[in-house]
Amino acid sequence: MNKRSENIYYHIGYWIFVLLVLTKTFGLSWRNNTAAFFFVCMLLPIVIGTSYFFNYVLVPKYFFAKRYARFAFYTFCTAVVSLYLEMLVLVFSFVFMVNLNYQNLSPGASQTKLLAAVLYLLVILWSFFLLMNQIRENQQTIEKLLSENEKMKKSFLEVMSNRKTIKIPYDDIVYVESMADYIRIVTVKDKIVSKEKISHLASRLPDTFLRIHRSFIINTDRIKERSLNEVMVDDVLLNIGKSYRKEVKELLSYSSN
Repeated sequence: MNKRSENIYYHIGYWIFVLLVLTKTFGLSWRNNTAAFFFVCMLLPIVIGTSYFFNYVLVPKYFFAKRYARFAFYTFCTAVVSLYLEMLVLVFSFVFMVNLNYQNLSPGASQTKLLAAVLYLLVILWSFFLLMNQIRENQQTIEKLLSENEKMKKSFLEVMSNRKTIKIPYDDIVYVESMADYIRIVTVKDKIVSKEKISHLASRLPDTFLRIHRSFIINTDRIKERSLNEVMVDDVLLNIGKSYRKEVKELLSYSSN
């Protein structure tokens, strides 16, 4: 039972933090916050573009695919193009300021080069962080797939009922209902009661099962109809809990694509 996480706000927050910190740091050094803000805003889009192109195009397409020669070549080309664009931006900035008599805004070419170097240092740090995060996510995905394979190898669920071990084929399970410290497993042929918490059982079920309510887990292969508030499995209509609606909608929409 996966939950897809959206971390776009972390990215936005990071670059806003970079903008504010660099503006303040170089503003104090140059004694001109306006100049610092101007140059950071001019250079930051190129740095952001370079960072995301490296992390979301070059790394997955070449590095993770073990095409290291192409990865190194395209990384070098990306760095050259990025540095060239930064030089153009800096030249344009100085020409623009001279033409408009903004002498007070110019901190000097050497200082702007230092700013560019700091920005690229941040790119390297940010890229390293994202790369490590992607590797960690890939490892988690692999571990999850291995766990799912182990679950599916059995093709059945083992539970204790009336002091006996019962094997229930996953395909036969319609839904599971929580009854305090007990659960009731409703199958196509029977209803089996076991002294187990539904949260513990959920971790033992494969991804074809989805928790839609604090009291219900359904077999998604047996869904006949669904709406925002309810889902029908076989001939049984079950409510979707308010706190589960968003996740259920996302996962069922994703699995149907």
